[in-house]
Amino acid sequence: MKARIFGGTPVMTGRLIRILAVSLVSGLAGCASQTGSVAVAEKSRESIVLERAQARWDVLLKNQMAEAYRFYSPASRAVLSYEDFIRSMRVGFWKAARVERVECPAEDACEAIVSIEYQHRGSQVRTPIRETWIRMEGNWWYVQKG
Repeated sequence: MKARIFGGTPVMTGRLIRILAVSLVSGLAGCASQTGSVAVAEKSRESIVLERAQARWDVLLKNQMAEAYRFYSPASRAVLSYEDFIRSMRVGFWKAARVERVECPAEDACEAIVSIEYQHRGSQVRTPIRETWIRMEGNWWYVQKG
């Protein structure tokens, strides 16, 4: 590619201009995809917690307590034995549960907002609860409060 000289100043040929334009657009696209990947990572983190929280509630509703216990963080399981977990559960109490949304205020901590339904004095009651989920060693775990 030869640049032509016009009045002592090199002038770019059309081909050189196209190559530079493609390079510039490619560079900008690379920047945009990096920014997009941050959004994807955040969405991915929230969607993973949403799926895990819903899966935990699904097994609770089916009274599959051994499966539900596996969602607890290793630290929670260290202080809450399976037997104590079983004693603390209200088997058959919940009628439905749906994870409404997940908020992740930190890289390794999220809160799931869950709408649960249960019977109380003959009436169906729906109430929101907040669950804490943490990421440890690449996995998301439920943390029981108090």
